[in-house]
Amino acid sequence: MSEAIQREAMEYDVVIVGAGPSGLAAAIRLKQINPELTVAVLEKGAEVGAHILSGAVIDPKGLAELIPDWQARGAPLETPVTKDEFILLGPQGSLSLPMALMPPFMNNHGNYIASLGNLCRWLAGQAEELGVEIYPGMAASAPVFEGDTLVGVVAGEFGLGKDGKPGPSYEPGMELRGKYVFIGEGVRGSLAKVLRRKYDLGKDADVEKYGIGIKELWQVPDAVFSPGLATHTTGWPLDDKSGGGSFMYHFGDNLVAIGYVTHLGYKNPWLSPFDEFQRFKHHPEVARHLEGGKRIAYGARAISEGGLQSIPKLYFPGGVLLGDSAGFVNVPRIKGSHAAIKSGVMAAEAAAAAIAAGRSGDELVGYKENFDRSWLRKELHIVRNAKPILSKFGTKVGGALGMFEMWTTYLLGGFSFFGTLKHGKNDADSTGKASEYKPLVYPKPDGVLSFDKLSSVFLSSTNHDESQPAHLHLRDPSIPIDVNLPKYGEPARLYCPAGVYEVLYDEAGQNPKFQINFQNCVHCKTCDIKDPSQNIDWTTPQGGDGPNYPNM
Repeated sequence: MSEAIQREAMEYDVVIVGAGPSGLAAAIRLKQINPELTVAVLEKGAEVGAHILSGAVIDPKGLAELIPDWQARGAPLETPVTKDEFILLGPQGSLSLPMALMPPFMNNHGNYIASLGNLCRWLAGQAEELGVEIYPGMAASAPVFEGDTLVGVVAGEFGLGKDGKPGPSYEPGMELRGKYVFIGEGVRGSLAKVLRRKYDLGKDADVEKYGIGIKELWQVPDAVFSPGLATHTTGWPLDDKSGGGSFMYHFGDNLVAIGYVTHLGYKNPWLSPFDEFQRFKHHPEVARHLEGGKRIAYGARAISEGGLQSIPKLYFPGGVLLGDSAGFVNVPRIKGSHAAIKSGVMAAEAAAAAIAAGRSGDELVGYKENFDRSWLRKELHIVRNAKPILSKFGTKVGGALGMFEMWTTYLLGGFSFFGTLKHGKNDADSTGKASEYKPLVYPKPDGVLSFDKLSSVFLSSTNHDESQPAHLHLRDPSIPIDVNLPKYGEPARLYCPAGVYEVLYDEAGQNPKFQINFQNCVHCKTCDIKDPSQNIDWTTPQGGDGPNYPNM
């Protein structure tokens, strides 16, 4: 079908997929270097920032390099961190750990609590002032190749029916072509997956590793509001071998951003990250932050946790990977926005130099060279072993050993007595068999601190046109019931934080049926990562569909 479709084409110097911090930083830097360059940014959300979700404590280092006068220009980083807390939670109590025990780079002094979505909206305004063309609601659904070279993407295809065929209102979309194409889709993007396979970009890298971050935004009364407080916890409610932790950030107009990250390498297939988060909020050390408050927003997204050793080859003929598409996240610091901005800047400088030299469609080796000599690589090098140590030794021993390792590596300028550790299995392969674990029974939500999935999805303002094809594809429709249910208890119904996947039975409790409620999807991509049979393929829905996050 695709070969028969005729599409118009638009030509640019650089086409950027994704209006996140990496893509927008790249667009801005390209125009700073050469205002005559033509740059287009495609965003699958209905508006810039609609699909952006992060904690977020933002290190302004990357932003300051890109826009030195960001404060005078009104960047929405309004709440500086004034107090750091790190707390070890137990079932009945808690232990506050002195920040002095942690390496200096773990301190949040000089960082800001903010909405990353609002920062991206501001960056989009800066880019448009420079002449960048930004197209929200335009999902890039397919790459365009000429021979072995990526030359563009297909965007803006609408009107496909449930059967995947063009309906009466079908619009074929356009080909946006560039001398170079930047892929900044975020974690586990659909185009990045295609490109990783085509060019074997992960050949020399370690396995990919991820977590799922689930976040709520609360409005709280003055009595519990502490502007600038950044609290992190580890330990309960997860067991020692199922890693994760939380954040609670007080900022803005009496807002508390509260979230929980569960490492997706967990083994117990009965574990539900969503329900662990709801349970977590009932701990007295946590509940005090929310007392008398109201939950006003909800969302979830996967987090890249592989670190330096999992970063794939960054360039290929005609394009590069940016930000979370490449895995630029400092896991111990729980920070990636500063790294994403830096990656966009480095790629832009390499592309601008190549275009100035009359090149196009080749491999931007200069991007990798920029990365290799950057502060970003040094930063990721120092913390490279924190995640594998935690995975191998568990929260208590691994946390203590990881802290010692980061201290010594920091003091020794990047040298580690461990060398560079490997991650072992990917997250899907880490899933154990259902028969080897006891099912977990979670308390019912009380509607005050804890809630169910459907009411949570409502707060994400998620919407998908029901007449379009489901953007969640099963490679083999028989696997959920024939393989995943008997072997793993069909964990999709548990790891999904939006109630997308269900196993339904008839009145006699027989004849199980796997149901996909794709309309609920908040685009976290966890199913694409954690499914033990690797049978679920997340793709982009029609442009603009999905969540619409306010202030997240």
